[in-house]
Amino acid sequence: MKSSHAIAGLLLATVLGIGAWIALDQRSTAQAPATESTPVYVGAQSCASCHAPQFTAWKGSHHEQAMQHANDKTVLGDFNDARFTYNGISSRFFKRDGRFFVNTDGADGSLQDFEIKYTFGVYPLQQYLIEFPGGRMQALALSWDARPQAEGGQRWFHQYPMEKVDHKDELHWTKLSQNWNYMCAECHSTELKKNYDLASNTFKTKWAEINVSCEACHGPASAHLTWAAEPAKAHTMPNKGLVHRLDERKGVSWNFVGEGKVAERSQPRNTSKEIDTCARCHARRSTLSEDYQHGKPLLDSHLPALLSPPLFHPDGQIKGEDFEYASFLQSKMHSKGVTCTDCHDPHSQKLRAPGSTVCLTCHRADQYVTETHHHHKQGSKGAECVACHMPTQNFMVVHARHDHSIRVPRPDLSLKLNTPNACNQCHTDKSATWASRAMQKWYGKDWMENWHFGESLYAANQGQLTAGPDLMALAASPKFPDIARASAANALARYVDQATFAVVPRLLKDPSPLVRRSALLPLEALAPEQRWRLAGGLLTDPVLAVRIEAARVLAPVPRSSLSTNEQALLERGIAEYIKVAHTNAEHPQSHINLGLLYSALGDQGKAEQAYQQALRLGPAYASAYVNLADLYSQQQQGDKAEAILLQARSVLGEHADIEHAIGLHYVRAQQMKPALASLGKAASLSPENARYTYVHAVALFDSGEKERAIRLLAEASVRYPNDVDILMALVSYHKQQGRMAQARRYAELLVKKAPGIWSADAILQQ
Repeated sequence: MKSSHAIAGLLLATVLGIGAWIALDQRSTAQAPATESTPVYVGAQSCASCHAPQFTAWKGSHHEQAMQHANDKTVLGDFNDARFTYNGISSRFFKRDGRFFVNTDGADGSLQDFEIKYTFGVYPLQQYLIEFPGGRMQALALSWDARPQAEGGQRWFHQYPMEKVDHKDELHWTKLSQNWNYMCAECHSTELKKNYDLASNTFKTKWAEINVSCEACHGPASAHLTWAAEPAKAHTMPNKGLVHRLDERKGVSWNFVGEGKVAERSQPRNTSKEIDTCARCHARRSTLSEDYQHGKPLLDSHLPALLSPPLFHPDGQIKGEDFEYASFLQSKMHSKGVTCTDCHDPHSQKLRAPGSTVCLTCHRADQYVTETHHHHKQGSKGAECVACHMPTQNFMVVHARHDHSIRVPRPDLSLKLNTPNACNQCHTDKSATWASRAMQKWYGKDWMENWHFGESLYAANQGQLTAGPDLMALAASPKFPDIARASAANALARYVDQATFAVVPRLLKDPSPLVRRSALLPLEALAPEQRWRLAGGLLTDPVLAVRIEAARVLAPVPRSSLSTNEQALLERGIAEYIKVAHTNAEHPQSHINLGLLYSALGDQGKAEQAYQQALRLGPAYASAYVNLADLYSQQQQGDKAEAILLQARSVLGEHADIEHAIGLHYVRAQQMKPALASLGKAASLSPENARYTYVHAVALFDSGEKERAIRLLAEASVRYPNDVDILMALVSYHKQQGRMAQARRYAELLVKKAPGIWSADAILQQ
């Protein structure tokens, strides 16, 4: 599989033919009158007369142009019979009868004419949307570089230039990963309702306004119009009739106190409603509910990604298509009370002041706009604040995005964690050692923290045996960013021991819903009844993301051990989990998740139905085949398990997960010759998966190929130096072969990996 498939389909700033009706229609803003308790959307034009400066700033902004009907004013790309060749396919862009078309490869690989119905975004690139049957809208992977020609723009390019994406590939523009309704729509239009119907596998997606307008952030404004039009009613309408008052900056100033170098907020920031409003679209997140309510916590409708690979570097720097939210949560600015609109005008989306000037709102110019601070020539690019503190990374080929963690460059961490740093992103001909020495020469050691939370996350990512205590300390300490603490709590699931459950109860009561949710994962190592004692109370958590994760973890709890009220709470939580899964019912993974839930509940019939549904929606999803085969094996239906796995092989071709599952199936059936062939194939197809190599070697040893097994494990121990199973197997196998010196050598290596946990003698005696 291609490496980029793990993050396929990231079209937000990232199939059958043509001609069918598509239920994608702008809702009329002239809706029925609303009561004060049920306001409706009235449209941006309704705001213009009273809020002219804000409306004017919004006009022409990226939000106003987030999505538009394709016409001569909105289409930026060259449709004057332009051509672009990718992976052997020559696509042509042209106009016919005043409409815009592209001739390119469709779902079956044949060249067809497709009409461009909508533009998607405006700068630095513009994408184009094409209608498909069943209410689907697909985003063309061929995009227009809207930058000036002098910057390399004004050209067609492909979203995946390093791949060779054809019509069979999940990254192809006709596939689910490039589907507008599922991937993109919510954040480019106002009050969008996806309206997917599983039974017919169709969408009837609608919006209040085609673009991101006033009410996308402020909420439906009909009651506010009533407040403005009828002064006599004003005193009876709280918040001026507004659903959501974004007023965290009202009356707030940033002031320099004494000789302080950095300004302080005049009053604490006590809520996150502004940041949560922005994060709905400026975060890497999944959608939990289409019933978004303005002003509710983010995790009541969306689940943001944690600082985990492959999305983030271990120190939290952006790596995948991560947007701004997770980065900003890590920043000192966030911890000091800065909000998005302290730096950005929310209506124009422009900086409140140009370039580094915006930073000088809170940072003294005489301290920071000096060569003694930045050590670059004044006026040079290196002297700009963002060059060092907000380096960019390109996404969607040409979109350079700033990392919003606003951090001090840490070339020392580059040496420890293999992470990027701003110094070497500019000075590409120099090493991290050079940059670290330069920093130390300029600033002494003040720029280096004694320890960075990324060191613990890196240790966990590497599978280091000693990572557990540091993860616990990080997760429990409120002085670190909540998103880093939640990431540590999530990683603790791989380091479960008695000490873990000394800290987990505290994490389950943490003020941060991100931390509470992540702390549930380690509980899966416990018996169901023990889980209930620790986490049963989270079924009534005020935040949806926490409640449904609690329901998932607690699903296996025997109902006989619960009171009637407790059973009702658990059933309500499970019902919420199922509802959330159906929010994204068009995606196979939702049904795989449901299959796992039903298996945990002991309902094998519903589990089978869920896996089969996943396969109907996505025949290329390996995990659906594997889970369905496991289900058949548990039911002692070996023939059906084998049949579904062989079907997967015929559909997917060479696939490591499928070969591994086939190998395990044949092991259970005591057919060792085909088992070894498939296990070996899995290990060769996925050399980065230590488990596959380990299982293959164990099977070889048990089949009598002892020396070959030991040789494979010895090679694997170099590639995976922290894998306990591999090292333990080498101790055991050398001991069984009578080679005590070699057994002791690997036992002592284990001791070095985890000092204080074992002794070499104890390992040898096991």
